[in-house]
Amino acid sequence: MTDGQWDALLIPINLAFFVYSTAAGRVTALYPSPAGPTESLLRLDAWERIVDDNPIVGDMEPDVEALLVNRIRPSGCAPSDEYFIAPVDECFRLVGRIRAGWRGLSGGTEVWASIATFFDELRRRAIVVREQPDA
Repeated sequence: MTDGQWDALLIPINLAFFVYSTAAGRVTALYPSPAGPTESLLRLDAWERIVDDNPIVGDMEPDVEALLVNRIRPSGCAPSDEYFIAPVDECFRLVGRIRAGWRGLSGGTEVWASIATFFDELRRRAIVVREQPDA
């Protein structure tokens, strides 16, 4: 996913997951917040372009699998965007970590360490389907 594609989705933070909801009849975009999962108003035309460029995303199991996008770029670190097709319950587990651990305005160091640990664990279990060349 390019920076332009991400920007077109209008997600206000650099962490979100996308799942096809059979109840809603469409793809929903959710991002974690201290208050829990927050739905973003997903521009379907922007989502369709991403699916066209990444057909595996269109093959996700509705209500079960999600595209989890991590574009968090800690200061001093090179950008290393990550994309996972993950079980929806894992995405909500991340939301729970953030909700339970958030302190103050910025979240605090403990919640950011917990987020990093979550992605370390996910990376260890992941199966690489296709690596993107560095842009």
